[in-house]
Formats: sequence, C-alpha cells, structure tokens
Amino acid sequence: MGDKTVEWIFFDLGSTLVDETEAYDRRAREMIAETDISFKEFDDARIALARKGLDGNSAAIEYFGLTKTPWHSEHELPYPDAHSTLAALCDKGYRLGVIANQNSGTRERLEKWGLLKFFDLVVASSDVGYSKPDRRIFEKAFEFAGCMAYESLMVGDRLDNDMIPAKALGMKTVWLKQGLARYQDTELGNEIADYQIYSLNEILSIL
Repeated sequence: MGDKTVEWIFFDLGSTLVDETEAYDRRAREMIAETDISFKEFDDARIALARKGLDGNSAAIEYFGLTKTPWHSEHELPYPDAHSTLAALCDKGYRLGVIANQNSGTRERLEKWGLLKFFDLVVASSDVGYSKPDRRIFEKAFEFAGCMAYESLMVGDRLDNDMIPAKALGMKTVWLKQGLARYQDTELGNEIADYQIYSLNEILSIL
C-alpha cells in the first residue's frame, strides 16, 4: 500500500472472515419449502441480482416475496486462510477490529473459531444499536479504537454496507470478493474500493 498512516484494520465478518454459504443455503431451502420455487431458481436469481450490484440474498428474498426463516449460525465457518492472515497482520504490527452487522454473541462465536485473540476491538450492531451502512457504527469503532478514519482500513464483501460508507468517512477500503461478491464486476468497485481482492490472504500483498 505504501501508506504508513494505516494503524487499524477493521473487518466485516460474513463472507469476509466467515463462510456463510451453508447458512444462506439452508435458509433458502427452508423459505422455499412450501412454495413451487426450486433451489436452482432461487440460486440463479440471487446470483443475477448480485451481478447488478445488489445484496443478492436479500434481493432474491424480496423478489420472490419470501419471509426470512431463522438464521443457523452453527453452519458458519471461518475461511481456511482467516487464522493465518489475521496472525500475519498482527505480526506486522497492525491493530485489528471487527465492524459487523451481527446478532448477539459475536465475541463468543469469534472465540469458538479461535479468532477472538487477534482482535483488539469488536463492534457489533447488536451491541451498539447501529447497523451498517449507518456511519455511526463506524464512528463508534473510531471512538473505541482512539483512531481517525484516515488511519484505518475497512475490509468487507459488501459495497453498500462496507465500502461506500467507509470510503465516505475517509477510510482506506479493500473489497474482498467472496460469497456473492465474486460475481460482481470490478467496475462496480471503481472509485469506491482502493483495492479489490478475491481471497483474504491477498491483503498481505497489499500491506
């Protein structure tokens, strides 16, 4: 990156550090169980909607007029390179934090996955009362961290929730194209994301 002002790196969780594919798929199957919508139809729709720059899962639910079923967090798993990448960033001297829209128990889940030890700060929407893209959840993170926006970097998969608000606040931005974001055209991130990567460990070549 060549920018020595970055002291803090903040991460989203879902589709960034944690693979939610199976949890999303289970919810999809439960939502369509009593309908004539096939899983393939739902899957094709969320991919097509993601290609347009939308949050594919939520947009597909709205498109088909479905009602969300409970989220199965037991199906969430850290990506294989999450542990090693976070460890390497800590070794480089960066301070790490989480800014995520999450249900209660975020720290407990991070502990279960063996990731909590890498983070100096965890800011979850359920704890602070604001959800991304509300700028106030980011500002809470800066307050708790004692840093300025320009001293921090946001890593996330969502343009709407992660990249756009972070960029507007003056953070550096890394668009991690995992989950449905991998289907989204790089042009969507122009002027919004400072960097675009396809796996978490690619951040080590940037920093």
